[in-house]
Amino acid sequence: MITLKNKASISKMEEAGRLLVEIFDNLASIVIPGVSTLEIDSWVAVELKKRELTSKTKGYVGYRHVSCISINDEVVHGVPAAHKIIKTGDLVKVDICASFKGYCADMARSLIVGHSDPALQKMIDVVQQALDKGIDKARAGNRLSDISAAIQQEIERHGFGVVRDFAGHGIGKSMHEEPEVLNFGDPGKGPILRAGMAFALEPMVTMGSYEVYITQDGWTVKTVDKSWAAHVEDTIVVTEGEPKILTRKISAG
Repeated sequence: MITLKNKASISKMEEAGRLLVEIFDNLASIVIPGVSTLEIDSWVAVELKKRELTSKTKGYVGYRHVSCISINDEVVHGVPAAHKIIKTGDLVKVDICASFKGYCADMARSLIVGHSDPALQKMIDVVQQALDKGIDKARAGNRLSDISAAIQQEIERHGFGVVRDFAGHGIGKSMHEEPEVLNFGDPGKGPILRAGMAFALEPMVTMGSYEVYITQDGWTVKTVDKSWAAHVEDTIVVTEGEPKILTRKISAG
């Protein structure tokens, strides 16, 4: 069952999102050459504590960290480690889910470290555009798969692969709630969207094949063909009008 969030719940999710945005705004100064992904995770833990946010990944099915940090051909769920050292030119994906007074926001961004590679930047731009297209379909009266179809169409028209084995999800008191929100599919299917539904939308895009596998650590997802991947995620709420994005800075004016 898809739960509808009331104003009080949404307000707490908004605050969780606003505080996550603050953390992500400072990420580029931390994700630099020579730093390990474990050091980045430790920094995130401190930043969460400062803001009275509770990690929703630490302790989740035995996971031991407050973030997932995936590099290059790692798509999602990369486990922070002291031996994973960031290098110039790496494509780093950081994913954090945290709660404020019991309600969650989930957010991920892709960063190129150091010099910008035009091909990588294009992939990041496309995955961001795909997320925006999906969000635009998150309107009362549309069907759930309208979001999925919009994401897939934008990614594939630029020649990138859409990861099919992992998906977005409902979100609220729990990090993962119903429904699963695929990043591919035909429009016009699934539940009708209603105001108060909240989703974490997260397209995952590859430069080659969309086929992936889980490594021996039981978490990290990598591409089979070793092509690099990008991942972005925002938490949104369906309203009677425009979708409300909880994990982006509110523009002045």
